Amino acid sequence: MPTAARQAFFDRTHSDDLIAFLGTSPSPYHAVASAAERLEKAGFRQVAETDAWDGAAGGRYLIRGGALIAWYLPEGAGPETPFRIVGTHTDSPNLRVKPLPDTGSAGWRQVAVEIYGGVPLNTWLDRDLGLSGRLALKDGTARLVQLDEPLLRVPQLAIHLDRQVNDGMKLDKQRHLTPIWGLGPVDEGSLISYVAERAGLDAADVVGWDLMTHDVQPASYLGRDRELLAAPRLDNLLSVHAATAALAAVATAEGADRLPYIPVLAAFDHEETGSESDTGAMSPLLGNVLDRTIHARGGHTEDRARALAGTICLSSDMGHAVHPNYSERHEPGHHPLPNGGPILKVNVNNRYATDGVGRAVFAAACEKAGVPWQTFVSNNAMPCGTTIGPITAARLGIRTVDCGIAALSMHSARELCGAEDPYLLASAIKAFLEG
Repeated sequence: MPTAARQAFFDRTHSDDLIAFLGTSPSPYHAVASAAERLEKAGFRQVAETDAWDGAAGGRYLIRGGALIAWYLPEGAGPETPFRIVGTHTDSPNLRVKPLPDTGSAGWRQVAVEIYGGVPLNTWLDRDLGLSGRLALKDGTARLVQLDEPLLRVPQLAIHLDRQVNDGMKLDKQRHLTPIWGLGPVDEGSLISYVAERAGLDAADVVGWDLMTHDVQPASYLGRDRELLAAPRLDNLLSVHAATAALAAVATAEGADRLPYIPVLAAFDHEETGSESDTGAMSPLLGNVLDRTIHARGGHTEDRARALAGTICLSSDMGHAVHPNYSERHEPGHHPLPNGGPILKVNVNNRYATDGVGRAVFAAACEKAGVPWQTFVSNNAMPCGTTIGPITAARLGIRTVDCGIAALSMHSARELCGAEDPYLLASAIKAFLEG
């Protein structure tokens, strides 16, 4: 596909910061906190949904659970000013702790988990796992918790007890994915008491939890020339990080108050399970935020219609690089490679929202950013995944373009991408937000 000189706004230090971001973001709740920290440094301030909003210029963001919406209002933006939105998601497939977590068998203490999203189950075997998420307290508040140490492990059955394992492993989600975390009899309340203590809380004050496992091996560069990046949760925290950096750069650049659009970051939760939640892309969260910013600037129905008619959304999510061991699974004419720049994702059955006009928008952003780009389309014999792109397009009635970067091992406990692609994507998103 078209290429451009490597003169991107961001550079390899952006990928270094992505590694740090992934390390502080083992759950969606931590991801939005990490993004918010970066936005605060760029001058954004948090607003509450229960407060009245004003129409003053500047950067703002709100957090609802594992979702974050952030926007920058330029000076003089009218109620009819269109938006430039980047849509992402904060959740990743993993193993999540059940409401009654303490279980065990044959003298082992174990933790009952539920499968979240489309998980390649074998990738979670024999990995050292930590716990992260949030604890809900009696007073109505929540406390984030991140235990970055090897607490749990899902042990694989030894080959001596399963001589056919290499002929095709079949894992039962209920029986074979229960992690161990010690020896001895099952002790009811043991896990939550331990997590509460580590968080500096009294276990009696904990009335609920949203806890999940994460691989404690940190993200790292890979390969002879360190040209690859191996990490957990690249899908889709790489896009969250890129969009956050791009929005912060746009808001702090010279001339930010003269932007012709209102740049917006929408980082939703629960994309991996269909987006049907109060923090997912199917919710009215983003639409409500856009409406409230319009009304805060004195706008009404006519202004909203005009603003959305000129609005474009870039849905940024991970895509598939051609796999060298399974190249027949890919569309023969479209073989995206790592470090080839962002990918435009196309599907005529609207599993992706890109159309011809959207392609032109994406191409213009990449050209302005000085980055190369590629195209991804699925093999006709393979079902195509989907994103928040079609949901956003249908819910708000706005033109939406699906993009991302090319990666291997999507949805695995540990994924792989090019080390240059994170900053090339961030540079393209910045150019898109600037219009």
